Amino acid sequence: MPFSEEMAGFAAILLILQCLLLSQPSYSLPLCTDFRAPTKIKTPLGFCPYDGTTCCDSTKDLQLQKQFQRMNISDTTCASLVKSILCATCDPFAAEIFKAKAGNQQQKVQPIPGLCNSTDSGASHSSKQSTSSFCSTVWNTCKDISISNSPFAPSLQGGAPISSNLSTLADLWQSEDTFCDVFGSPSGNDSVCFAGESIKLNNDSSETDVPAKGLCLEKIGTGSYISMAPHPDGSNRAFFSNLPGKIWLGTIPEQDSGEKLDLDESDPFVDLTDQVLFDTIFGMLGIAFHPDFARNGRFFASYNCDRIKSPECVGRCACNSDVDCDPSKFNSSGSSTPCQYQSVIAEYTANGTASDPSVMQSGQPTEVRRIFTMGLPSSNNHGGQILFGPEDGYLYVMMGDGGGRDDPYKFSQNKKSILGKILRLDVDTIPSEKEIGLGLWGNYSVPRDNPYSEDKELAPEIWAMGFRNPWRCSFDAERPSYFVCGDVGQDQYEEIDVVTKGGNYGWNIYEGIIPSSTGNDTNTSSLATQNLILPVAGYTHSAINKKTGSAAISGGFFYRSETDPCMSGRYLYGDLYASNIWAATENPRNSGNFSTAAMPFSCGQESPLECGSAPGTTLPALGYIYSFGQDNRKDVLILASSGVYRVVRPSRCNYTCSKEIVRPATGPSPTQSSPSSGAQSIASLRKWLYLFLSFFILKCL
Repeated sequence: MPFSEEMAGFAAILLILQCLLLSQPSYSLPLCTDFRAPTKIKTPLGFCPYDGTTCCDSTKDLQLQKQFQRMNISDTTCASLVKSILCATCDPFAAEIFKAKAGNQQQKVQPIPGLCNSTDSGASHSSKQSTSSFCSTVWNTCKDISISNSPFAPSLQGGAPISSNLSTLADLWQSEDTFCDVFGSPSGNDSVCFAGESIKLNNDSSETDVPAKGLCLEKIGTGSYISMAPHPDGSNRAFFSNLPGKIWLGTIPEQDSGEKLDLDESDPFVDLTDQVLFDTIFGMLGIAFHPDFARNGRFFASYNCDRIKSPECVGRCACNSDVDCDPSKFNSSGSSTPCQYQSVIAEYTANGTASDPSVMQSGQPTEVRRIFTMGLPSSNNHGGQILFGPEDGYLYVMMGDGGGRDDPYKFSQNKKSILGKILRLDVDTIPSEKEIGLGLWGNYSVPRDNPYSEDKELAPEIWAMGFRNPWRCSFDAERPSYFVCGDVGQDQYEEIDVVTKGGNYGWNIYEGIIPSSTGNDTNTSSLATQNLILPVAGYTHSAINKKTGSAAISGGFFYRSETDPCMSGRYLYGDLYASNIWAATENPRNSGNFSTAAMPFSCGQESPLECGSAPGTTLPALGYIYSFGQDNRKDVLILASSGVYRVVRPSRCNYTCSKEIVRPATGPSPTQSSPSSGAQSIASLRKWLYLFLSFFILKCL
């Protein structure tokens, strides 16, 4: 059979996938096996050799000590190795070395960490034993030593249970090869394994070793949008929405095509303005499209409504007796009606006569299901963003603290209140009678691995707490465990947080890194006492706007596009009022330690639309930076009051980037009116493959 273009394209897909999969790192930021962030302890643990930041407290440390004592290991060298393996659960990178995996409704953790089983000297952690096989060391030292209740028993790995609780490794496993096949783990550049001591990442900045000179932008649209969501079918289309309540479906042009954003403002995908309360601080604050939207047509909107004007706008007030709040007394919204204004999440559909919702050019404005309704005690700090987790498929909801200076009712730190929190909801499962009895705020279920399962005082919807007004969160496209949010400060500090399960991010005890004025009445002399997690990046108001002090952060994205390789791996974010853009660089990689730098930006040559200039400068006149967006090509877009901008290759602004590969212009990109479900057309895909195949082959070599 001849080697057709289709076969060549298929082979190219396989090669690209193999290259990408091999090049992806398998580890991420410091996380414990329950996917919580490690905490700081005031004194070193008594048994396990960990201090500072760790995944164990004194109770867990004592449990490990008792488990070790029950093993009754007579050989001191073997005992030392086994102790280090037991104590690895306290390592800040425990989730990675134990190969913890999160799935829908459950999580899986290996009972033994992956033991280094390689002679690769380029290991991703620094360790005296990292250049030898730690797994072999454990075998050779302990193979003939009796261990009671051995953690290496085959029964713990899914095999048959052992007949005795006293055994040697040689009794349990046929050979060193068999033992290390089960417990060993590679120690190459893209993995983390355990070599007998705490994981320490090398100071390796290979991903960002070329300094970025600046961001080169082009203007591709004139509309003023507040939210953007790439089409879940993987095409070059995306949804854009504005505050009044309209959503549009547009086609994003290819890089270097010279084309504008293909979006007709006179023909919205759906118009929800009749349902949305629109004002300076009210409106439609977020949109989310179900991961399976291309088949089920489900999408969601987060907006405000007025219960006096809209009879269906009725929800329980967030200020209630459960959180020791009297709504009749706490009402700074300017209305005589407590909780007149509400936050709503509603489900809609794009299903119509077409069998494939992906080809639908419009949605239906009639609400299918009310997911969530909550009365707002005040008129500001609503949060409102919604997005689906890329790995778990759950809906994440960003909630502000409800308003009022200093969060007067301390909603953000109240575990029974859902204000000042990030929520995690299951919108695919109808709630059970038991869940309804928990006092849910709407028609959703609670994922079983939410933090409430370990903290009965926590409202079940809560994923993380201690936020003032989270504005724009995103998951890293390369490392989904990096869930990063911007949190708008009050009048001192704007912050960027790496959000983890059950984390407490400080407000109203701290405003960023600064103790708040309410700190004295909550005994906040020590961060460790409160188990608070400090931001990884941020800035003071006075640092960027000395005249007015006005500032409001807008969270962004890790840059993962090939368009500007000198920005690769950096987290881009901005400020609403100052129109500043920053890049946060993590070093060592996967450490959670970031340094930030202000990013100069310019308008690229041959911008499809005139960028304009800010007064007194030659910089693009962005105006207010509302949000950032990321399309299916991983290109980063800026949604500003003056229009839609996109990061383009640096050479278009005469920035020097040694990593840049100048590709030929692709020419006009036709609007995709009838994409296939889950992908672009074969012809478009083949064109893309032939253009970039050589680059990916070189990348793999």
